[in-house]
Order: sequence, then structure tokens, then C-alpha cells
Amino acid sequence: MKYESDLRLVTILRIGHRINRDKRITTHLALVARAFGAVRITIAGDEDKNLINTIRKVSLEWGGSFQLEMISYDKWRTFIERWKSDSENRIVHLTMYGENLSTFEKSRDFDNLKKRPENVLVVVGGEKIPSKVFQYADWNIAISNQPHSEVSSLAVFLDHLNPYALQNQFNKALKQIIPSIEGKKEYYGH
Repeated sequence: MKYESDLRLVTILRIGHRINRDKRITTHLALVARAFGAVRITIAGDEDKNLINTIRKVSLEWGGSFQLEMISYDKWRTFIERWKSDSENRIVHLTMYGENLSTFEKSRDFDNLKKRPENVLVVVGGEKIPSKVFQYADWNIAISNQPHSEVSSLAVFLDHLNPYALQNQFNKALKQIIPSIEGKKEYYGH
């Protein structure tokens, strides 16, 4: 079992968060990002103090150093351009219009991403994604060419990028689930 501090972790950018419509789906994106080995999620959209507090509480209780940052919707382009300014960094845009993950996984590019996940920004949309994102991305990747949730896309992609992330042991956890086939068991403490 690896500790979170031993892993090199990916960053997520969620473009589009509407507080009245997307609060649950964006919360689920952040929870999946954290559980599947991302170090942070930046959300471009409406500022949502409840979302910030929820993710902060999860990180406090369940451990780790996962970070959530909110930026205004009009700052997504600046965020991506700043990311791209480092020639080592790469951008993967998850979209049902992209190349299938099963094809992409067979490429040298995917092998290189797996070696340096700290240089990977994974972009997921909310509302209609700006067409410019397709141009900024190094790869537009589809988990499926069928309509489905961005939460499922993120989970599947992160699992393929780092299949050992789910074995991660989070630092400073106040709560832990004790695996059991007989019912709920939790550990409280340090």
C-alpha cells in the first residue's frame, strides 16, 4: 500500500459549474478525483462555498492533501494557457467526441503520461464545452462515444492512468473504512 505522499498525482480542471444545477455532479467529480489519485481540482464557474466546505471536510476527515480551487468561468482559458506554458505539461480533454481510450492506451503517448502524471491536466466539461478546449488539448479522449457522465469518464480514465491509486493510503485520516464482508466497520482516530 502506498501513501499519498509517495504518489505523483494528476490535476483536474472542471470547466463550467452552475451552483443551482451542478452542485452534486461537481461534488462527485471532486470526490472521484480525490479517490482516484488526483492532487487537486480547479473548478471554473460559480463560486460555491458549500462545495468548498464539503471537500475540505472530506479531506480533513478522510485524510490526504487534496485541494479544491474555484476560479471564475472566464478564467479557464488563462488557467490552461498557464499550464501549457510549461513544455513538460500535457492536457487530456475527456469528451465523447475524442479518440477511444482503448486505442489511446496502446500508444507511446499514454505510456509517457503514466510515467509523469504530475504533468497531466485532465479537463472535464460541465455545460457546453468551449470549442477552443479541443485545440488546447494534446489529446481529446473518449471513454465511450455514447452520452454518459463526466464523473464516470474521469473515474475510468484515472483508473487506467494509475491503476494503483485506489490502493492509496491517505495521510492523517481521522476516519477509515475497515474492509469487511460482514457489514460496516470504521476506524476513528489517527
